[in-house]
Amino acid sequence: MEQLPNVFQLSYNDIVKTGAQFEMRGHWGERYFGNDNPIVLELGCGKGEYAVGLARQYPDKNFIGIDIKGARMWTGATEAYQSGLKNCAFLRTGINAIEHFFAPGEVSEIWITFADPQMKKVNKRLTSTYFMGLYKKVLIDGGLVHLKSDSNFLFTYTRLMAEASGLPINVVTENLYRDVTDDPVLEIKTYYERQWLARGIDIKYIQFGLPTEAELVEPDVEIEYDEYRSFGRKKRSELDMGK
Repeated sequence: MEQLPNVFQLSYNDIVKTGAQFEMRGHWGERYFGNDNPIVLELGCGKGEYAVGLARQYPDKNFIGIDIKGARMWTGATEAYQSGLKNCAFLRTGINAIEHFFAPGEVSEIWITFADPQMKKVNKRLTSTYFMGLYKKVLIDGGLVHLKSDSNFLFTYTRLMAEASGLPINVVTENLYRDVTDDPVLEIKTYYERQWLARGIDIKYIQFGLPTEAELVEPDVEIEYDEYRSFGRKKRSELDMGK
């Protein structure tokens, strides 16, 4: 990872506790990408399949995959570098430190793909009002947030949060590949997404705007847990490998 020029690695301690100023903050366009094209983030990017796929489809936009786990991120970072994708970079850090890496209004869109639904820990959900508050600090006014998920729990929670907060919802579907057929983004399928589809689990998708002045409200409703998520970590891993 340290040898890849398209990867930046800074820990929470490096930036937040020491008060260090990240050199790219507010200057990603001019200092790294060499243009003023819109910047799009993939949060919890894992192997970076979406960041790389989107960068190929949209050369007029810049994409940055963010995750704390470098071993998985290495896959996408290596592919982007070897493919010569100049509009794709990776940042290894905690998502809760996002405002220390991007200036207000520096980001135009955020993608959240197949995140852990965190059914018992609201503030750890990447679409919670806690994280939405962080996203507002870096997004342009009304910037887009995309959630693509196999989890009915996370999808329902996110939809209810957006509705309770009065956020403008542009697209919402419980079965993406049935209801949407003319979007080239659908051609991008992650490793885990293909596994969920193979198990007969529909893919959910919601896209909404996030106005800077939005008052974020947590939905006051009980949401049914995902039954297939009740397996322990070891059991889920075995299922993922087809065992």
